[in-house]
Amino acid sequence: MDEKIIHMDMGTLTSNTTGDARPTLCLGIESSCDETSAAIVDSNRNILSHIIYSQIPEHQKYGGVVPELAARAHILAIDSVIEETLKRAGKTIDDIDVIAATAGPGLIGGVLVGWMAATGIAQSTGKPLIAVNHLEGHALVPRLSATAANGENGATSVEFPYLLMLASGGHCQILLVRGVGQYELIGQTLDDSAGDAFDKVAKMLGLGYPGGPIVDARAKNGNPRAFAFPRPLCDKPGCDFSFSGIKTAARTFLDKNPAPHSDEFINDFCASFQASVVDCISNRITNAMRDNRVRDAGPKTLVVAGGVAKNSAIREALEKLAQKNNMTFAAPPMNLCTDNGAMIAWAGIENYRIGRVVREPIAPRPRWPLAEL
Repeated sequence: MDEKIIHMDMGTLTSNTTGDARPTLCLGIESSCDETSAAIVDSNRNILSHIIYSQIPEHQKYGGVVPELAARAHILAIDSVIEETLKRAGKTIDDIDVIAATAGPGLIGGVLVGWMAATGIAQSTGKPLIAVNHLEGHALVPRLSATAANGENGATSVEFPYLLMLASGGHCQILLVRGVGQYELIGQTLDDSAGDAFDKVAKMLGLGYPGGPIVDARAKNGNPRAFAFPRPLCDKPGCDFSFSGIKTAARTFLDKNPAPHSDEFINDFCASFQASVVDCISNRITNAMRDNRVRDAGPKTLVVAGGVAKNSAIREALEKLAQKNNMTFAAPPMNLCTDNGAMIAWAGIENYRIGRVVREPIAPRPRWPLAEL
């Protein structure tokens, strides 16, 4: 297992404010899908160590995540990942102040593995335990570190309130983030997520898994106007998304134009498909900016987070949209977009600051909307 551990050395991230004299150290554990990850983050926004054990090789031959295989892999990896995280930080468990772990939403088998590990550590050491909503981890990680769409370092902290596009393989939402635990849903997908649409189109083309990064890379060499894809709901008011129609259009087109496909065809297809998704996202966020709830709150920053936030075309489009509306654009660094322990550790610190700790046993949840926090 050791050779599959990816060590992410993030260095020191400088805070905008004067640091705590004795910063709080949080051990964060993430296991909601196909990465077993742990990190140690302090309250001055420093990532002391960060380990991710990726299961992608185990799932690639199936074209997607197999929940039972994922849960077993988490069981085999969790102890080593935590031990290595402490070792890389030069810390022992006695040095840690707070334990945080994903308690949902996600594949419940994997969530249980990480949550039980965190619970065991907290109970045996008497340290505070934070139950982190996985989506809140994505929502708050730009406050740990943010970059501009072009990859340049931006402010290390995003101030509340901000408008958030949260997009991943399982979720696609526009949220007004007023504070820790304060999330107002502005719009969401009515069917598939953007990440799922990217993965399914990659699978249709035989490009492999995970599909999102592959489609993005192929699109860079393609013509976004080569093929016509629909823009669902873009002629409708509101902020909700629909991606199933784009995915169906892709399937129908490929049925009429079966493989083998040239590299030029694949590149053009990916570029055209991606352009339709980007247009839909831009349209819905434009409507969200005009929503009375958002206008009244006056957010100064537009944030994109989640795995789909790695998509270069989406980041570029949203940066331009933010500039057009006199807002700052922010996104996590590429290696903090997908599931990771650092975002869970940071969410743990943010929740610990306001006293949101576990005071009685809780059950992990496969579904846990942010609006219920």
